[in-house]
Amino acid sequence: MARYTGADCKLCRREKMKLFLKGAKCDSPKCPIEIRPYPPGEHGRNRPKESEYLLQIREKQKARRVYGILERQFHGYYEEATRKRGMTGENLLQILESRLDNVVYRAGFAKSRDMARQLVRHGHFVVNGKKVDIPSYRVSENDIIGVKPGSMELTPMVVARAEAGERPSPAWMEVIPDRMRILIHALPARAQIDTQVQEQLIVEYYSK
Repeated sequence: MARYTGADCKLCRREKMKLFLKGAKCDSPKCPIEIRPYPPGEHGRNRPKESEYLLQIREKQKARRVYGILERQFHGYYEEATRKRGMTGENLLQILESRLDNVVYRAGFAKSRDMARQLVRHGHFVVNGKKVDIPSYRVSENDIIGVKPGSMELTPMVVARAEAGERPSPAWMEVIPDRMRILIHALPARAQIDTQVQEQLIVEYYSK
């Protein structure tokens, strides 16, 4: 499985904002973007012309990096979004939010999407009673996501229960921390997604 293995903090610096890729480190004074709030590299301090194309590609790259998705898969999601009824940009964000790794992260069961992806990949979660170890698995309305009984006492799960409520979960899901269970009430609407992405710029980028 192809995945990004470079330095996550460089991605945040490149986008000039916190993408919250490193969990607790992102909220600490050690976060590199607090120390060096400019893009990495020899010419990072320079100010390039912000053309329309640059704004579009940066927005696309930001969305990819927030959700930890490589270009080919991200473009596939965009193509799927164009075939669905409704606004393409909103459809795209709904697809990204409904991934199982993102749901686990949003529920507070993992410190970052990378950690959530690893937990799913290792087979610690079940959906409607069946084990699912595919991070890109898409949840649906009325799905019930839970932790396997044999995984309940693993350190990440114990920590998640202890820290339950510290990070509010989205309105489109219900989290039951003591049972490590997530109930999906509905797929999220755009107003319920707090990801700082201007999806219209992504649509304009791919529409060229």
